[in-house]
Order: sequence, then C-alpha cells, then structure tokens
Amino acid sequence: MTQHRFHPDEWAARVQLAACYRIFAMLGWTEMIYNHITVRVPHSVSGDDKQFLINPFGLHYSEVTASNLVKINLQGEVLDGSTHRVNPAGFVVHATLHAGLDGAHCVMHTHTTAGVAVACLQGGLSQSNFYSAQLHNMVAYHDFEGITIHADEGPRVLQSIGRKQAVILRNHGLLAWGSTVPETFAILWTLQRACEIQLATLSMGAPIAVPEPVAAKCTRDSLQFDNQHGGAGVDVFDALVRQVNRIDASYQQ
Repeated sequence: MTQHRFHPDEWAARVQLAACYRIFAMLGWTEMIYNHITVRVPHSVSGDDKQFLINPFGLHYSEVTASNLVKINLQGEVLDGSTHRVNPAGFVVHATLHAGLDGAHCVMHTHTTAGVAVACLQGGLSQSNFYSAQLHNMVAYHDFEGITIHADEGPRVLQSIGRKQAVILRNHGLLAWGSTVPETFAILWTLQRACEIQLATLSMGAPIAVPEPVAAKCTRDSLQFDNQHGGAGVDVFDALVRQVNRIDASYQQ
C-alpha cells in the first residue's frame, strides 16, 4: 500500500492535510489550481530539519490526496521524489511562516471573494459583527507588494504578523496559522465568516460598531482551544471530514 512508503506520523499528517484540501473544495474556498494549505512534517520524521507538505501545483483541491502531497524543505527542494511541481508563490510565504514562527505547524491562505474584498478596503475588517468581534486584537495586516515570489519580502511579512494568527494580506486575501490543522481552520473560518457578513452589511448600509469591551469579551469567550474536549476547532473539523467522507474519501489514498 502507498502509505507504507511513509513514516506512520507523516502519513497521518498527510491524510489530515489532504482531508483539509477536500474541505476547502467542498466549501468553495478554491482559486482554480492556486493557493495553499501547508503542514509541517512531524518532528519524529524530520528531526530538527524543518520540512513541510504542500499541494502539487497544477491539481485542483478536489484532486489532492495523501500520497500526492509534496514534501519540501525551507529552500523549496522536493524531498520525497515527487515529480509534481511546487508553486513558488505558495512556497515563499508558507516557508517564511514555518521557519519564523515556532507555533506555525499549519498555514492556510485563501482568495475568497469576501476575503479579498475586505482586504481591498481602506479600513480592512470592521469590528461590527458576531464573527469579527471574536477576533478582537487577533488580526494583523501586511501591505501588498505584488505576487509573493520574492524571498526578501519574508522578513517584512513576519514583522507585519507578529504573533497574530489571523492575517489580512492587503489587496490580496486571507491567511491564518496555528499549532494544529483544526485550530488554524477555526481561525480562518471565523475570519472568512466575518468578511462575508461585512460584505453583506456594507451592501445595505453602514454597520453598527461593536464596542471594544464587548469585542474583547467575545474573543475571550470564543475559540476555546482545549484539544482534549473537542476545542481548538477539532469538533468542527471532524464533522466536516465526516461530510467529505460521505462525498468522496479518495483523499485517503
């Protein structure tokens, strides 16, 4: 079987990441063959060498499987003998975060209509709805510098992000990072929903601002990252994996 080619810990990471790609496809968070979700290869496999898994360039998210994910190092070199290409525009930003942020086990980036629309607004995300109120003081911004294929942008990206896990790349799209795939998904989903609601609100009129103390309270009360009790997005992510399995479980191959 294909999985016997890989260390069990790497195979588990591959299956989870491939499932995440299928979830994105199911939710419509795709941009043809572009954009990326990446996951660090477990330490039990890579040791101190930071390696990560990325989607094969040229495949739609609905075609990603555990075995066709590509393992690369921080220099973008393919490590698993894969013949698939890697998109430089995805490698630069993701490698920067995996290398520069200790907690960045997973990095997700999207170009959804709502996300890009908010990224193009002068004021960015408005603290005016149920979802944006759960991201109080959690959102970072990075100014647009063009297509992200130049390594010299990396330090500026890290400086812009700091330790904030929800990121709006101005004029570009959304990004989230976290210590697990479910945690990162929960952050990105909340940011995406905040953008969707803001887009709908602005089409009707001026939004009602959520007061700072209320937003701070909302953020303290939400996104409770307790992995042992289904928190950190685990329960939601698992529910979506079950839904994907009912549609097409071929990502496990």
